[in-house]
Amino acid sequence: MAAPSWSSCCASTSTRPLLSPTAGSKSRKLWWTSGGDRGGSGGKTQRLSICAVAAPAAVDYADTGADDVPSLKIKLLSAVSGLNRGLAATQEDLERADTAARQLEAAAPAPVDLAKDLDKLQGRWRLVYSSAFSSRTLGGSRPGPPTGRLLPITLGQVFQRIDVVSQDFDNIVELELGAPWPLPPVEATATLAHKFEITGTASIKINFDKTTVKTKGNLSQLPLLEVPRLPDNLRPPTSNTGSGEFEVTYLDNDTRVTRGDRGELRVFVIS
Repeated sequence: MAAPSWSSCCASTSTRPLLSPTAGSKSRKLWWTSGGDRGGSGGKTQRLSICAVAAPAAVDYADTGADDVPSLKIKLLSAVSGLNRGLAATQEDLERADTAARQLEAAAPAPVDLAKDLDKLQGRWRLVYSSAFSSRTLGGSRPGPPTGRLLPITLGQVFQRIDVVSQDFDNIVELELGAPWPLPPVEATATLAHKFEITGTASIKINFDKTTVKTKGNLSQLPLLEVPRLPDNLRPPTSNTGSGEFEVTYLDNDTRVTRGDRGELRVFVIS
């Protein structure tokens, strides 16, 4: 038998090692004999105890490098929770939400193709986040009423109701309008009706039709009010005409992410 080679902590030798197990233990005793057998006469016997140590578990780096879509959806919804649809978002919040959205967009099994995925748009979607609301106006980057003390408007739930057959695209906003004391606030639901058309693989253009307001609560008996629209020739050149475009960057059966023509990030869940 060839002599073993050891590191500097054990001197090399040409003597023969014999391995002897110890009952009930994972340790092993290594007997060294020189010039004779173990326990025999004329030979010098030495004993070295060795304990087996389990190797550390291997790290699976594949698990740390690729999150699946469900976990990324949770990560995005967690990033935007508590931001009051974006009205309370700071710059850090905006960046965190944008990063989470981009990760989800990149992890999608395939890019959005509305020619195949149009049916997934159907339904009533609840807005959970809009980066545009961080501007503290209900119009976002477009003209819109401010939120605050000058015009006390409390924003409630915001929905999008999409009908892919009739091509109706309605933005539904629940509002609470402040009133002078001692009058109670006025609750109302405003519906901004649009028509939509597909303009690209994942692009949608909406065209404003009309706005209607329905009061709620103690004033629910009032009839539906249609807000008149100024004729186009009386509108200021910079006025918002009510049309817009956006791209659907992620879409499945219960979650939708869009990016607007002015960079707005919006996240919706089916309601």
